Amino acid sequence: MLIKHETGNGRVLVVDGGGSLRCAILGGNPVVQAQNNGWAGIIVNGCIRDVDEINGCDIGVRALASHPIKASKKGLGEQRVPLHIAGTRICDGEWLYADTDGILVSQIELSV
Repeated sequence: MLIKHETGNGRVLVVDGGGSLRCAILGGNPVVQAQNNGWAGIIVNGCIRDVDEINGCDIGVRALASHPIKASKKGLGEQRVPLHIAGTRICDGEWLYADTDGILVSQIELSV
């Protein structure tokens, strides 16, 4: 997985699980690795697990839901490709801002 091998440099990783609620595609260990590698956050279009562990991390994580069953790893996926999530296109290099109410996507850095 990208967060295990690449330095985040304050970026946000977007994982498109197709909106599936069948199982968790991200758990506590990868989130800890992402935090240690300098990622600012992770957005998952799908489920996560190990929520208490993730909430204890110093990294922002947003997902559709939690699920106790983890996904089987297939090693598939693409990097740095445009994604369409909930009717919104997200492209590499865009700025993402999230809080408990939602996620904002911007082509430019915003003053906060």
